[in-house]
Amino acid sequence: MNLFHHQAISLSRNGLTRRSFLHAVSASAIAAGTLSFRDVISLRADELRKQGMSMILLYMQGGPSQFETFDPKPGLDTGGPTKAITTATPGIEIAEGWSNIAQQMNDVALIRSLNNKEGNHQRALYQMHTGYVPSGSVKHPSLGSAIAKEIGDPAHDLPAVVSVGRTVGAGFLGVDYEPFAVQNPGQIPQNVTPLIESSRFNRRLGVLNELEQDFAERGGETVVANHQRLYEKTRKLVQSPQVKTFDLSAEPQALRDKYGDTQFGKGCLLARRLVEAGVTFVEVTLGNWDTHDDNFNRCKTLSEQCDPGFAALVADLKDRGRLDKTLVLWVGEFGRTPRINPRTGRDHYPRVFNAAIAGGGVKGGQVIGASTKDGMAIERDPVSVADLFTTVCKSLKVDPRKENMSPIGRPLKIVDGGQPVEKLFG
Repeated sequence: MNLFHHQAISLSRNGLTRRSFLHAVSASAIAAGTLSFRDVISLRADELRKQGMSMILLYMQGGPSQFETFDPKPGLDTGGPTKAITTATPGIEIAEGWSNIAQQMNDVALIRSLNNKEGNHQRALYQMHTGYVPSGSVKHPSLGSAIAKEIGDPAHDLPAVVSVGRTVGAGFLGVDYEPFAVQNPGQIPQNVTPLIESSRFNRRLGVLNELEQDFAERGGETVVANHQRLYEKTRKLVQSPQVKTFDLSAEPQALRDKYGDTQFGKGCLLARRLVEAGVTFVEVTLGNWDTHDDNFNRCKTLSEQCDPGFAALVADLKDRGRLDKTLVLWVGEFGRTPRINPRTGRDHYPRVFNAAIAGGGVKGGQVIGASTKDGMAIERDPVSVADLFTTVCKSLKVDPRKENMSPIGRPLKIVDGGQPVEKLFG
């Protein structure tokens, strides 16, 4: 009996998983010479991919007010005119205008103690996508791209990362993990329908590769390699029958109505279709949350767009048995001030803001942390950006301390610091 067979039987008798088996035998396998270190890493990566985990980020660009979303303060000057409504979970109230999410609260957890130091849109948006503050020396990859590198299937016809709206790119991870941008959710993306048959299409790509070879031999290897990888990814998408995933017309009208006839609602339905088809990370953006003026009317309009899509997404994933394997995160770059300014608006406030999270092993129907009665500060259980990102990694079974080598030769962790919010999984 060889070493692997013996350990596999032992681990099986103790009820451990195949993933535990891989961790247990890796060192001894390398020592015995039966597997190289690269082989072991490949096995672990394959195990992660087989788990079929995915993530949908619902990004509220501009910084949504916590008071008008999931941490209302009715009856206080800082709370303004916003009222609170009950939810399906006794004891949890959220702001009016979110009645659909209120009905799904048993599957949704709230974090009311997020905090940050970045109050500038550009810097905070970058940090809330990468986990790092902007640096002139390196372009960090988004968390979505880093996750796709770990658990995405490189052989899949569809892109590993898809964005509906603006997002942060793959940075130094390169074109393999660059988001595929969708401008009009619900429609087949532009320019993906071949105008010629596949044989002629492939011959033309072959000619292009031959033309680029001369440039590669004269010092352009990296540029040509990136260009050819991009074309290969595009070719796979164009020629794949899975491109129909982007077309929402196959969905029942009643379901489309639940998501809402808005760009955001269509984006949420597209996100469900994409993760079901094997896409690892999808971001759907809803902008215009920068409510320095007319905060209350504008938040009402925005919630009317966001609430149906968000709630339908959680319910739809659950109905299809996909919620446990799909993490859904609702968040923006920061919150809004407790003080209401003279334009009935709220300004930037990174000291306290909130997020909503569902699926991926997260226990719904709970609130993590709390702000003070007036919303000016965190009362208990503060959650940093690094904590939030490490929690995402725990849900998706990704090692947050895994290092990627930057172009300047500096190893950078997927998440630098932070601890998972364990209460979310308990």
